[in-house]
Amino acid sequence: MAKHIFFHVGISKTGSTFLQQRVFPHIKNIQYIPTHKYHQINDEIKKVKNGPILVSREFDRQFEREVDLFAKHQKNVTPIIVFRQHDQYLASQYRRFIKNGFKGEVESFFDVENDTGFFKKIHFNFSYQVQYLKQKFNTEPLVFIYEDLKNEPQHFIEQFATSINGKIDIQAVDFSTKHGSYNEKQLKVIKTISQYINLEKRRVFNTALLHLLWRFYHAIIRYSILYLALIIPHVLVSKKALINKVYLKKVKEFFMEDWNKITTIKYKK
Repeated sequence: MAKHIFFHVGISKTGSTFLQQRVFPHIKNIQYIPTHKYHQINDEIKKVKNGPILVSREFDRQFEREVDLFAKHQKNVTPIIVFRQHDQYLASQYRRFIKNGFKGEVESFFDVENDTGFFKKIHFNFSYQVQYLKQKFNTEPLVFIYEDLKNEPQHFIEQFATSINGKIDIQAVDFSTKHGSYNEKQLKVIKTISQYINLEKRRVFNTALLHLLWRFYHAIIRYSILYLALIIPHVLVSKKALINKVYLKKVKEFFMEDWNKITTIKYKK
């Protein structure tokens, strides 16, 4: 059987980690290359003599760069991508970056009007991303919806396995909650402290060892704040919602045409 690659373009906050750790290793009739080997992915692909290969990578704002790097060496590829409705995608990404030290409001994280935010409109243009994958690879992308994974995980996983001509024993998949999301109080506290201390993930040292030690030290500070926030009385925490729901609705409406396009092309068995 000729070598063919299925490339899961794992957009952040769309269940990528769950799929990579708990689902992909159990899909039969396909060679899955774990994410910890992605840094030498071209060498790993060469080791596979023939047959289907599943590769997965998680990113968001690096979409074009990562796709370009992969497409430069691999052409016989079917890309796979999972999308999450725009307002929920924004909310989840914003919470993730608040946890990691972002100190601005959601409107400065993603500015739907003037496009001056940390995330740009192009990062929320899912139709563009599908078209980009079409241009870079020789096979139509397979499109899945995160809400299907959330609402009907077993059906989603079986469909995913079928889409790459694989099989899976659904009983082998661990559906337990590994780590719940941080609650709003925790995120409000770390957002407040971030106004005074730079808690954003960043590279301070060029030396690999020093960078590793810095990341470890930095993580201890951030997670200590998050867990200590649990014991802070609610009365001491701002009553203002972390994310403006009216703004989320505005984002949802702005991208509704894009979302409708995505739902019409999603994978159907």
